[in-house]
Amino acid sequence: MESDSSTATADSSTAKPLSRDNLGGLLDSVDAFLFDCDGVIWRGDSLIDGVAETLSFLRSKGKKLVFVTNNSRKSRRQYSKKFQSLAISVSEDEIFTSSFAAAMFLRVNNFPQDKKVYVVGGEGILEELQLAGYTGLGGPEDGKKVVDLKSDEIFEHDKSVGAVVVGLDPQINYYKLQYGSLCIRENPGCLFVATNRDAAGHLTRSQEWPGAGAMVAAMCAVTQKEPIVVGKPSTFLMEFLLQKFNIDCSRMCMVGDRLDTDILFGQSAGCKTLLVFSGCTSPSLLQDPSNKIHPDYYAGKVSDILQLSGP
Repeated sequence: MESDSSTATADSSTAKPLSRDNLGGLLDSVDAFLFDCDGVIWRGDSLIDGVAETLSFLRSKGKKLVFVTNNSRKSRRQYSKKFQSLAISVSEDEIFTSSFAAAMFLRVNNFPQDKKVYVVGGEGILEELQLAGYTGLGGPEDGKKVVDLKSDEIFEHDKSVGAVVVGLDPQINYYKLQYGSLCIRENPGCLFVATNRDAAGHLTRSQEWPGAGAMVAAMCAVTQKEPIVVGKPSTFLMEFLLQKFNIDCSRMCMVGDRLDTDILFGQSAGCKTLLVFSGCTSPSLLQDPSNKIHPDYYAGKVSDILQLSGP
């Protein structure tokens, strides 16, 4: 739900509503803002009101802006084009996706170049794998394939697959589950990598849809194995952020709409955190006694930063 900060309340002694009184202190203490995208910058293909002006305001204050998304359907290049289509100038160097994280995980762990990677996910993963020098199989193309469950059917899979990467996949099917699970179970040493485990997300403007966590859970069920998760809340991506921008984590603020990914990611890395209610998390969820993850600040939406900075 979208909400103004004036109407967003939370009964948490550790989370403070963003206000005119504390905004200045936050801005003075932060050199970089890390933004989630779905539910924070946009919902589906629609920009959330006031985002463009707020980003321009923060840049004018000399703040570094970085966009850290768990959505693996697009590559950094494709996300840069999406920003451009929404009239926001963002470079590829400012974008960190879970598809990029998956490719970088393989690279930093010296995954052999002669091994292939089977992808249960979108073009974004395949493109980032290619840029990292790896051969990807599967992806959207396998969404068109079906299985023939004959009593004597033997499902063939590539024995040179050394990793299976599972991300958000609107074309997930029985074929992909069988292919990926066979690689994980039967190929010696095959890695099981998940881009993220988000349960749901605002993939369109008006509704939540199943997230990558649903696809990952299906693969976990059939293989009886747990994946290596490279997206938020894993701090794997933070290592690349620190190398690239050389900004101390204590001088960063993570802005997101999910407690269990965005806010936990920021907290785990030692960043300040700002939760917005324009995506998956409502004020009632934040104040629920069962919730143990509390941001430093909360607001209705990103543009509250700009509104609260005015006269």
